[in-house]
Amino acid sequence: MLSLARRWILIGALIGAIGVGLGAFGAHGLPGFLDRLGYRGDDLARRLDIFETACRYQMFHALALVLTGLALSSRESNAWRLAAWAFFAGVLIFSGLLIVLAFAGPRWNWLGMIVPAGGVAMIVGWIALAIGALKEP
Repeated sequence: MLSLARRWILIGALIGAIGVGLGAFGAHGLPGFLDRLGYRGDDLARRLDIFETACRYQMFHALALVLTGLALSSRESNAWRLAAWAFFAGVLIFSGLLIVLAFAGPRWNWLGMIVPAGGVAMIVGWIALAIGALKEP
């Protein structure tokens, strides 16, 4: 079984790899794909922006997960465990739902009300990471 630290490094690395793949698709295939779905003009531009935001935050938090795993490899910390879970939840909720919204029709706009919960999870992760850094070893 992988150690806790190695598990978070692995998850962060996989989320990063998925983020690079999504970013490449967003840059090269997504505009045409969304155009074929009937999205045009400002609506198309808005959806591309949403997708780009999702990928950007996914990549930031993939790195944050790797960093948290490295921190955990040197010292176990409840704050750092919380940070890892919060970053992971934030990626799933914030980035995941933004990606869904980039493709979904107007009847799915209600998912946008849940997206901020993912942002809050990301903020909690950063605060927990900071708290863990302040604690004595």
